[in-house]
Amino acid sequence: MTFKTSGTCSQLINFDIVDGKVTNVSFQGGCNGNLQGISHLVEGMTPEEVISKLEGIKCGFKPTSCPDQLAKALKSVI
Repeated sequence: MTFKTSGTCSQLINFDIVDGKVTNVSFQGGCNGNLQGISHLVEGMTPEEVISKLEGIKCGFKPTSCPDQLAKALKSVI
């Protein structure tokens, strides 16, 4: 699945949900190292687990962040 982000440096988030688990998360744009870390950390978690950990995180003075956008992406498909 592909989610177009809003309000972040990254433009797109690609991910799959297989057997109820988040997998293959990748971000287009943004802080490459940090986003690779997030992608690896959420691998194999349920969407609900990821949402509970990442929803509401802000980046500096922005009202959202790349992790928050991943939570929004997952909420849009569950």
